[in-house]
Amino acid sequence: MSTSTREDHLVELVDTNGTAVGAATVSDAHREPGQLHRAFSVFLRDDEGRILLQQRAAVKTRFPLRWGNTCCGHPGPGQTVTEAAGHRLFEEIGVRDVALTEVGVYTYRAADPVTGRVEHEYDHVLLGALPAGTTLRPDPDEIAELRWVAPPSLRAELSAAPEAYAPWLSGVFEVLARATDTERSSVLLTERSGGR
Repeated sequence: MSTSTREDHLVELVDTNGTAVGAATVSDAHREPGQLHRAFSVFLRDDEGRILLQQRAAVKTRFPLRWGNTCCGHPGPGQTVTEAAGHRLFEEIGVRDVALTEVGVYTYRAADPVTGRVEHEYDHVLLGALPAGTTLRPDPDEIAELRWVAPPSLRAELSAAPEAYAPWLSGVFEVLARATDTERSSVLLTERSGGR
């Protein structure tokens, strides 16, 4: 009988351009000094424009009990980011079949002062719309709590108490904000040109 854990799964090592250069276990990739690997950060948005945050479970090996985006993870070598993200959304919050769009990439390195583990990730930022009335079923081994937040409130909270949040959240949030601003500008330009 296998005693394999998520720490034994393989991640895809990448160079600074995001080109695959090999593989390592999750555990090995997150040991000091950290190996740059492919990851994803999902934001789910509701019809009011709020985004869903999760507080990471106390048992997490990296940044436990800190608030992060809706869902994070690592695709396996050769696996698409959206396929892996869809799988993790179901595992973590019980949601299936949400269309995800990549809005950018954020590369960072952060060491967890509590566990000594290191995140060094080429992080694909994904956005999806969560249909109204969707039931969320958070896995308590992954998530301590879920909450919805308006983007302006999150920006203020990140500034006021950064230690309460996973270190990648401000970076992936800014990628999302830039993409959302571009999306909004595009809609306004289309509306204005359509009115002439």
